[in-house]
Amino acid sequence: MKNKKTQGLAVVLLISLFLFNVNAQQKYIDKSGEIRFEASEKLFEPVEATNKAVTAVLNVDTAEFASLALVTGFRFKNSLMEEHFNENYIESETYPKAIFRGKLIGFDFSNLSNDSMEIEVDGKLELHGKEKQIKTTVSLQKMDNAIVMKGDFKVTPSDFDISIPAIVKNKIAKEVIVSIQFKLKS
Repeated sequence: MKNKKTQGLAVVLLISLFLFNVNAQQKYIDKSGEIRFEASEKLFEPVEATNKAVTAVLNVDTAEFASLALVTGFRFKNSLMEEHFNENYIESETYPKAIFRGKLIGFDFSNLSNDSMEIEVDGKLELHGKEKQIKTTVSLQKMDNAIVMKGDFKVTPSDFDISIPAIVKNKIAKEVIVSIQFKLKS
């Protein structure tokens, strides 16, 4: 099995080759982006995890955006919950990656400033061997020679054919809130 650093480098190269076949195009990349999800129900233990090793790439010339998270990179406060997430729900050995590919609608790099602006993102999220169309709004701003992107969207386990056993079904929210945060640099 490859080490995580080698896998991460391979992922960045694959995303770059996939999205950006013209060398003159300007790319902004984050290799330590963050994705957090929460699927908590009141009165039960919080169901939430964060992955702080997400790779994201934005082509500012074409407004194409892609991100990739290794599913085993999600960290829970409860190690048993993390184990169940990887083995029983996401099946990370079979489906090791979560991939988003899309476009920032109406994006114009020259309009970016220190002030936050809202922009629509349209793309597909691939997880657990299934794809789901995602349309959401993110905030963008230029900060210290980087593009900061933040946003969130909702999905359901059923969107990706993830079965929740009856014994814990009431302890996990029907809608999962996914939050993203990237600091993309050229």
